[in-house]
Amino acid sequence: MSDTLPINRRQFLAGAAAGGTALMLAHGAALAATGASKMTAISTSGGAFWPNGARLAISISMQFEAGAQPERGASGPFPPLDPKYADLPMQSWYDYGVKEGIPRLLDLWDRTGVKVTSHMVGLAVDRSPRLAREIVARGHEAAAHGQTWEPQYPMTPEQELAAYSANIASIERATGTRPVGFNAFWLRGTPNTLSILQQLGFLYHIDNVSRDEPFTVAVKGKPFVVVPYTLRNNDIVRFDSPALSNEAYLSDLKAEFDVLYAEAGSRRRMMSISTHDRISGSPARVKALEQFIRYAQSHAGVAFMRKDEIARYALQADKVPAD
Repeated sequence: MSDTLPINRRQFLAGAAAGGTALMLAHGAALAATGASKMTAISTSGGAFWPNGARLAISISMQFEAGAQPERGASGPFPPLDPKYADLPMQSWYDYGVKEGIPRLLDLWDRTGVKVTSHMVGLAVDRSPRLAREIVARGHEAAAHGQTWEPQYPMTPEQELAAYSANIASIERATGTRPVGFNAFWLRGTPNTLSILQQLGFLYHIDNVSRDEPFTVAVKGKPFVVVPYTLRNNDIVRFDSPALSNEAYLSDLKAEFDVLYAEAGSRRRMMSISTHDRISGSPARVKALEQFIRYAQSHAGVAFMRKDEIARYALQADKVPAD
């Protein structure tokens, strides 16, 4: 752990207002560097399958999408509306993600000492660059999530390359960091996606739900990491289809943790949780997430890891599956 104390959002904004943005970015970079340095000692001896002898890794995604949704026809909690009409309430629901959701989640991560991966849609970053910069300054990873909400699966290779390049540029402009991880729209890329990502310098993607541990796939003869995503621990799914109460979602997270923690005594296990700005950033859901995090942290050997940390670990660790 860094000896730099966590800062809450009020302190962060006060520092930025006083001209301390560069200091805050340095704070985030130092946290990231500290996390990377912890990856050097890797061993699978004695049942320790994660850095520093950790038993179970938990990785949380914080999707940064609000502001990139289409102006008409976006999905959400309101009844569908003919796209020829402006859906003003739906737009305000998405606005909640950047005005309330992410700020509240950022304070949760600080309170609990957790660092997450934020998959950022380029257009959302362009519309809220200060928020994207704050996410990174507070020690979290900025990963790519496409430039717009346009699905990737029908794209030509040329369109994919242009879209991912634009996404990288948006994140770099706002945060000063280049993403190394990618998440496609609803996980649906193309047969060309991984080779294009590799060409652009990405290390990993998350568009695979087939394992409860990281693994690699061969792309043009080189290993490319898969850090598995989740649907069962995904708020956009669990609060909609089927709809769960906050208490039921918390119960499911604890049950999943219990089984993975038990399995982790003899094999490498990872738990993935996905949060979305406008969904998990509501007050009651933040409360449920905090209760789960505190529950997990009460167990020995639990490490919350950013996905870039997991990907770099997977490239050098022993006994990482290769598909």
